[in-house]
Parts: sequence; C-alpha cells; structure tokens
Amino acid sequence: MPHEGSLLQATVIFLLAVVLLVPLAQRVNLGAVPGYLLVGVLIGPSVLGLINNSENVSRLSEMGVVLLLFVIGLELSPRKLWMMRRLLFGVGLIQVVLTGAIFAAMAFYLFAQTLQASIVLGLALALSSTAFGLQILAERKELGRPHGRMAVAILLFQDIAAIPLIAVIPLLGSVDPDQAQGGELRQLLTVLGGIGAIIVGGRFLMRPVFGWAVIPGLRELSTATALLCVLGTAWVMEHVGVSMALGAFLAGLLMAESPFRHELESQIEPFKGLLLGLFFVGVGMTADLRLLFGAPWVVLGLTLLLVVLKLPLLFGLGRLTEGLNRADAIRLGVVLASGGEFAFVVFKLALGHRLLDQQVHDLLVLVITLSMAMVPLLMIALSPLMREAPAVSGGPQAPPDISDEPKVVIAGMGRMGRVIARMLQARGISLVALDTSVQALDQQGASGRLPVYYGDPTRPDILHAAKVDTAQLVIVTTDDPQINLETVRTITRLYPGVKVIARAHDRQEALKLMDAGARPIRETFHSSLEMTRRALLMLGESEDQANAWTRSYQKQDEDQLTHRHRNEGTDDTRPKPDTDAPAEK
Repeated sequence: MPHEGSLLQATVIFLLAVVLLVPLAQRVNLGAVPGYLLVGVLIGPSVLGLINNSENVSRLSEMGVVLLLFVIGLELSPRKLWMMRRLLFGVGLIQVVLTGAIFAAMAFYLFAQTLQASIVLGLALALSSTAFGLQILAERKELGRPHGRMAVAILLFQDIAAIPLIAVIPLLGSVDPDQAQGGELRQLLTVLGGIGAIIVGGRFLMRPVFGWAVIPGLRELSTATALLCVLGTAWVMEHVGVSMALGAFLAGLLMAESPFRHELESQIEPFKGLLLGLFFVGVGMTADLRLLFGAPWVVLGLTLLLVVLKLPLLFGLGRLTEGLNRADAIRLGVVLASGGEFAFVVFKLALGHRLLDQQVHDLLVLVITLSMAMVPLLMIALSPLMREAPAVSGGPQAPPDISDEPKVVIAGMGRMGRVIARMLQARGISLVALDTSVQALDQQGASGRLPVYYGDPTRPDILHAAKVDTAQLVIVTTDDPQINLETVRTITRLYPGVKVIARAHDRQEALKLMDAGARPIRETFHSSLEMTRRALLMLGESEDQANAWTRSYQKQDEDQLTHRHRNEGTDDTRPKPDTDAPAEK
C-alpha cells in the first residue's frame, strides 16, 4: 500500500506542477519544453525533492521518445522523402557532419575523450530539439516560411541520423576481451535478424491486424492495436539489444503508406504528447544543479560554446545554400541552436555502455537543458534583427514547398467520392480521402493509386492528422446524412477558413448544411436536370433551348433555396411546402 500511495502522490505532484508551471512558461514566451524542464528541476532531488525516484520516471518517460519516433516514421513516406531530397540529404547532411566533426574534434583534443566517445559526443551535440523547434515555428506561424521549411528538413535529417547513432552505441561500448572475438558479429547478426523480423511483420501482418481490429468499430480496440504496433516493435528491438526507439521508428516507416496511417497517428498523438512531456520532466529531474553551483563558469561556458558554435554555422548554411535573407537566417540559427531530446537518449545509452563516465554525462545533460532554456531568451534578445524587413534575395531560389499537404480532403469514398477523387487526381490536384469501410480501402488498394486512409471524419483528431487545417477545400460525400452534417459542423468549428462542399440528400438536408457553413450539393438534383435536358432534346427542342431552360430552372431553384435559408432557417416543425421543390427525392 505505501508503494501505491507513493505512486499516486508522485502522479498528483507531477500533474499539478505541469498544470501550474508549463502555462506560466508559455505566457513568458519560454515555450512548453523549457516549462517541462523547469518542472523536473523543481520537483526533483536537486531542489524541492518532492519526487526522489527519478529512475522510474525516466523509464516511463522513454515511451515518449519511442512514440515521437513512431510519428516521425509515419511522416516519412517515400514521396515526401523524394520531394525533400535536396534539403534533407544535402543541407541536413552537411549540418550534422560539419557540426559533429567540430564538436568531436573538441572533445578529443581539448577534453581528452576517447575516439569512440568523441564521435558519439560530436554527433549527439549536432542534434537539435525536434519537439522544441517545431513548437516554436508553429507558434510563430513560420513553418511555411523559407527558414521554416529548411529547419523542418534539417530536424528531419537529424532525427533520421539519430537512429543509426542510437543503434551503434552498444557496438562501440566496452566489451569483455574474452568475448570480443565473434561477439560483435553475433550481436550484429542478432540485430539484423530483429530488424528483418520487424520489416517482414510490418509488411505482411500490420495491415491485416489493424484491419481486423477496426471492423467492430470500437475506438478503444483501435487504440490498443496502435499501441501494440508501436510497443511490440520497440520490445523486439530492446530484446535484441538495440534501443526501443529504433523499433518504433521502423514501425512508423513501414506504416507510412498504410491506409490506417491517419488512424494510427490520431490514436498515438495524445499518448506521445503526455509521455514526451514526462520525458522532459525526467530530464529536468536528472539535472544536477550541484554542478552548476560548484563550477558555474564551466557549465555556463560549455552552454554558451554549444549555442555560439551552432548558431553561426546554421546562419551560414541558410545564407550560402538557400539564399535566406539575414533575418530568416538568424531565425533558423536561433531555432536550432540548442541541444536536442535525442542527445539525452544518446548520452544515457553511452553512460550505460561505459562510453562516458557519470560526471561527463551529468555535465552534458545540464548543458543541453540550459541551452534549451537559453533559446527563448536569445529570441527576445535578437528580436530587433529578426524583425528586420526581408531583403530581396539575389541568391538561389527559395526552397520549394516540401510538405505533402493536400489541397483537397474528401470524406467518404463511395460512388460519388471515387468519381470526384479520380477527376481531381487527373487534374494533378493533391488530395487525401477518408473512409471508415475496410472493404473500400481494400478495393482502392487493389484497383488504383488513390490516397485513401481509414478514418472517421467526424473526429477532430482524424481531421488534424489528415491536415484539414492546411487544405483549401473539404468535400463531404458519405452516404449517411447525419455523418455529413456532423463532419461539416466539426470542420467549420475547428477550421473556419476552410471551404466545404457537402452532399445533401434533399432540400431539408441542404438547408441544415447551409446553416452549418457548407455549400450543399443535392445528390439527385443535377442528375434530374440532366435527364430533363436530354428529354427536351428528344422531344425536338434545340441544344441551346434545352441548355437555357435547364440553366434557368437551376438558378431559380437555387435562389429559392437561398431565400428559404435566409428567411426560414431549418426549423423542422414548420410546414414543408412542395410548391418550389424540384423533381427530386
């Protein structure tokens, strides 16, 4: 019972501190990540000592990084990687190699670290915080700016580079000399076997398993299946002696082209956010403030060295490779100047495999924690330079839009939705389609290349995963009038700037959809007009006469519908006269 009480007490303390301090950190423009770090420092053993068992917190918080890597893998579809190839594998590679080489050389020559430890230190310090950087860019609405697109590409390459770095640390660590011969080869074969099992299982088992799980329509079963996919692959990787993060990343990568991608992302996102926040709290708890008070100039000097070396290097890359103006290049440098969350993972693994000693590990964790706290202060200090009017760039053309965000989202892939999707795709318009029928997904997978994903369009998390917030248009075409109405209401409430066209069964449904903010298209009205036009032609009318008559009738009917909507609304208790209704159901 004491254990249960202490666990409950620790949970209450954690949640209370997060609720109080993270919003406060955001109000003073520090951001959520420094807020989580501050929570960890305050409640940890270095300050108040409210939670002393940081090891249990650290173990649970690793799941946040695991889920983050899974979501990153989901975002890496082959098409997106190909679109980003120059920024991703060009600028991103240059940044990691150049920054890593500088820090590795300093660790080897100035701080007398071993060659293996220097390589690990250099590459880990070259990484920046994906969670922190993307949050800052999103808050400032700069993800679509040239420096924002460049920052996303660099962060994405850093995340990819962290995977082999995490995987190779056990091979670089200390081994027993008596078992050295043949041991490394055996370990390598074990790792390759684990990766092969994940690839085969992900290729042939994940989709059938997820398809089986969503058939009953139970959301909690879908959540359990999503967590099983992530944690199961993470467990396999840990079992063969490699980081759990590698397994999660591979699972996400394998599901990137799956029709259940959006469903997976929407189910994982809440767990990822909470556990990633717990990860940063755990990092703050492990920060040893005695080092800061005992050797303040060493700690602050290393923190400044980290930021001062990364910021100008990123500034130069932005100016030289992509022709960013000075203000945007400074923004790029500031956003990516701190250390990253994967450095914490790398350092912990390096400590466990005796590449680093405890004192160096604690010093590096504190330096990266302080560098994250320094970035918001840098943004405030350099804000006059970053507000500078953008200069006309005579350098290379700004990087192209690297996102795979759709222009159109289609909800419902029945007969109507399929025709619309094929016509738009034939015009080269990027789109994403959602449907809750597994059979429809299987048909599309077998017959064409339409990007159809499993997802309930009435759920806000699914709409977010489908990137409705960046789409120009949403077309709602499901067979269920109530689902159409709920979908329109959700979209217009969450994304009022997005245009919506919705399928209506009759005039009453059309009026309700108009109330909800959509442009209704009555499913039988236009076919009735076309049948009437052809009937007139067969009865001897000329083409011009038939076309003019149908256009006139269509305009009159639409005007009457608009008039009823403005003056009568959708009160279902009022009489429903049929005098102005067209020949439709």
